[in-house]
Amino acid sequence: MEKKRDYYEILGVDRNATEEELKSSYRKLAFKYHPDRNPGDKEAEEKFKEAAEAYEVLRDPQKRQLYDQYGHEGLQGTGFSGFRGFDDIFSSFGDIFESFFGFRTEKRRRSQARRGADLQYDLSISFLDAAFGVETQIEVEKMENCPTCEGTGCDPGTTPEDCRYCEGTGHITRVQGFFSIRTTCPSCGGEGRYIPHPCRQCRGQGRVIRKKKVSVRIPAGVDTGSRLRLTGEGESGERGGPPGDLYILIHVEPHEFFKRNNYDVVCQVPISFVQAALGAEITVPTLDGEKVLHIPKGTQSGDVFRFRGEGIPYLKGSGRGDQIIQVAVKTPTRLTKKQESLLREFERLEKQKISSKIKKIFKNGK
Repeated sequence: MEKKRDYYEILGVDRNATEEELKSSYRKLAFKYHPDRNPGDKEAEEKFKEAAEAYEVLRDPQKRQLYDQYGHEGLQGTGFSGFRGFDDIFSSFGDIFESFFGFRTEKRRRSQARRGADLQYDLSISFLDAAFGVETQIEVEKMENCPTCEGTGCDPGTTPEDCRYCEGTGHITRVQGFFSIRTTCPSCGGEGRYIPHPCRQCRGQGRVIRKKKVSVRIPAGVDTGSRLRLTGEGESGERGGPPGDLYILIHVEPHEFFKRNNYDVVCQVPISFVQAALGAEITVPTLDGEKVLHIPKGTQSGDVFRFRGEGIPYLKGSGRGDQIIQVAVKTPTRLTKKQESLLREFERLEKQKISSKIKKIFKNGK
């Protein structure tokens, strides 16, 4: 497979380029390799598509961050794989081209497709589902092609007609002295066509609001703020344009025992002061079930232990983080008389041991 060129190299900018610098560089390349200026030139067509792909990625802060960290491979999870053709490019940057160049071919104006709007869905999932991944279904309300007119906006059996005011050009030209001024047709709004017999279901819009169930596969390792892209699951396009995309914004619900620190799982486990002093083996919950933890003698409150590879699976690549266990020594609050007596004896012996150590220090000092 042919290796893709660096996007910054394609646009001729450094990696710290601002949004305006990216836009300016893309404008020059798009103007230079525009298909209307290079008819039949396959090399210019490829460079035109290449520049559009680079600009599409680098102008999006999230895509740019992924690309800066992981290169082309980092974009695989976003669902972006470049543009399929000129129509996609003109649909995405149509307004930019008009402001850049001030021209469009008449054919393109009249048949210009519009890409559907992107949608966002906020999805809450449990801590464990975020850790190990899950497949679920969501219901999305969006604009889709009208089933009656199939997106044309026309009553079945009828078709759009050329605008009589501009004769299908989408604009009108007025001559004033030596100057000719071209403006958008006020009758058709620049479309060049109108619908004499609108579809009764969508009222000529070509789209209606519908609810759709969409399957979503949540990969293992996602966290709050992770965003998944479902290509083509946004709103349908207009006039045959491609559909938009659906972005799933993840919200992970807190867990009653575990907390997350990057790809590590952190938890706190209570132990008695006897277990801390004498050592013990305790059972600790993990993401995969229970596991035995050895508490050594003399453990202090706040000491940390670690289970290697028992944390969150890495979102990219193989392996998992660790589980970090912090012990908290609990002081008993309700003692029996016998327990209190034993503790007072323990205290007396501790005082004797400390007193003996102090006497030994002074004796050695002399």
